Amino acid sequence: QVQLVESGGGLVQAGDSLRLSCQASGLSFSSYTMGWFRQAPGKEREMVAAIFWSGTPIWYVDSVKGRFTTSRDNAKNTVYLQMNSLRPDDTAIYYCAAQYRDEIPTMTLLRRYTHWGQGTQVTVSS
Repeated sequence: QVQLVESGGGLVQAGDSLRLSCQASGLSFSSYTMGWFRQAPGKEREMVAAIFWSGTPIWYVDSVKGRFTTSRDNAKNTVYLQMNSLRPDDTAIYYCAAQYRDEIPTMTLLRRYTHWGQGTQVTVSS
């Protein structure tokens, strides 16, 4: 049974940093492209970052470029999202998701992610 478990969320002030982790089990982690998504109240789920199963390329939505960094540790079956210079509009539930190794263009397609975590809340106060 595939499980993705996010951790590291919390309540911070604008300008602070958080590091999210997503621990995977029940799958061959190194064969999966991993994505980070977020959903704010009343808004659609949006993709934030993705790291291809081979480690590159890495993709970011424009609004987080230069502030967020995703990385993976295949030995620990874990993907990370380092979030710096957090802003109130980063407030959302953050999810990680997994997509079995596919072509690079599909790494930004939400519908191609087949396994999802339960999410972790990130709240940024002004």
